[in-house]
Amino acid sequence: MQYRTLGRTGIKVSPYALGAMMFGAIGNPDHEDSIRIIHKALDAGINFIDTADAYSNGESEEIVGNALKGRRDSVVLATKLSMPMGDDPNERGNSRRWIMTAVDNSLRRLQTDYIDLYQIHRPDPTTDIEVTLSALSDLIHIGKVRAIGSSKMPVSDIVEAQWVSQRRGLERFRTEQPPYSILNRGIENEVLPVAERYGMGTLVWSPLAQGLLTGRIRKGQPTDLRRARIFKHMSDEHRIDTVEQIVPIAEKAGIKLTHLAMAFAIAHPGVTSAIIGPRTMEQLDDLLAGAGLILSDELLDEIDAIVPPGIDVGRLDMAYNPPAIHIASLRRRPLDNRSAA
Repeated sequence: MQYRTLGRTGIKVSPYALGAMMFGAIGNPDHEDSIRIIHKALDAGINFIDTADAYSNGESEEIVGNALKGRRDSVVLATKLSMPMGDDPNERGNSRRWIMTAVDNSLRRLQTDYIDLYQIHRPDPTTDIEVTLSALSDLIHIGKVRAIGSSKMPVSDIVEAQWVSQRRGLERFRTEQPPYSILNRGIENEVLPVAERYGMGTLVWSPLAQGLLTGRIRKGQPTDLRRARIFKHMSDEHRIDTVEQIVPIAEKAGIKLTHLAMAFAIAHPGVTSAIIGPRTMEQLDDLLAGAGLILSDELLDEIDAIVPPGIDVGRLDMAYNPPAIHIASLRRRPLDNRSAA
């Protein structure tokens, strides 16, 4: 395994990170099987695990904590907060009040006294970024957290957070976690270059485009209806048509589609690690089998010809929508003022 440096933190991580979202009720409810998957990934050289408090409402963190007994010191452990963890309106977001509670909850479930990378799962427009960074800085200073990061942040928010950290003398986000795959290359425009400019590591999620780049979902063929109901993009004809153009590239090169997709994701110099999210041992074995693949410039050129750099083909269901997009009142003048335009 060829390890990479996580931004400028000095922390060495594997180019594949084991995502733990599928461990627990929403994926694999068998704790012992999930632990075996984690152990096999670690034995294969993966030293980076990414989870979140919201994954199966804390169950994923509990599984990871049990799996890491006796192996904690050799693992770079990342988790996240922000998503709702209960009905209480203060059990979510990026406020100091919630951060200080959420970190202790995660430490307890993970059975550890420190988190290597603590990330905000998504921006919180209701909380001043200075408040969030101040609380996260305190966690670093008292030793509960080693480094902090963001996820799904628009590039303007990434830059603002860096400026606030510099001006206020606060710890700064050292990583960003955006979506990235052959089908979703939008972060190549600004997010990746800005992250590189600020020395941030980039941990990309959904390199298999939420299953579209596994080869199991083909045009005109039956698919997993359970997943199709969960993810609306499974019926996005434009995305599926694009996959149909990618498949021949993999076949011609004698490469499995999953291996092509993962190799593409980690080929970009701005990407530190790509998150794999196996639910079964079979899925993990398939992904590990392609871990050493390096794509030639000719293959990358062929992919560019189908999905040009910086282009998103459709949209991921879990992509972040800022308030200005999903709150109608922020996009429309009051009726009595519209004529003023």
